[in-house]
Amino acid sequence: MVNIQRLDSLQDLEDILQESSRRPVFIFKHSTTCPISAWAYREFQQYAAVLAPREATLALVRVIEERPVSLEAASRLGVVHASPQVILIREGRPAWHTSHYEASSAAMVAAIKHFYPQALR
Repeated sequence: MVNIQRLDSLQDLEDILQESSRRPVFIFKHSTTCPISAWAYREFQQYAAVLAPREATLALVRVIEERPVSLEAASRLGVVHASPQVILIREGRPAWHTSHYEASSAAMVAAIKHFYPQALR
C-alpha cells in the first residue's frame, strides 16, 4: 500500500503544503467517529493503493485527534471545514475539494485528470 502521511503537527502541515509546489497533494480530513468518514477513508485508501503512487502525495489529518492541525489547514487554505473532506493542494493553495459521499476515489481521479493531466502519462 502507498504511504499516507499523517499530519500530526503544524510543521507536518507546513511540509505538505511545501510539497504541493513539487507535486499534487491530497489532504484527507478524517473523523474517526463518523461512519461516513469511515466510508470515505476506505475510498481514499483505494485511491492510494491503485493510482496515487504515480499521481500524488497523500496526507491524513484526524480532525478530533489533531484538531489544531485541522483548524490550521482550514484557515490557511480558506476551505470551510468538513469531515470527511478531501482537498487537492497545488502550490500551497486548494485547487479542488469535496466532502462526505462525494469524497470518492473516482472524484479524486477526476480532479487529478482536470488539474494535473500530465500526472496520468
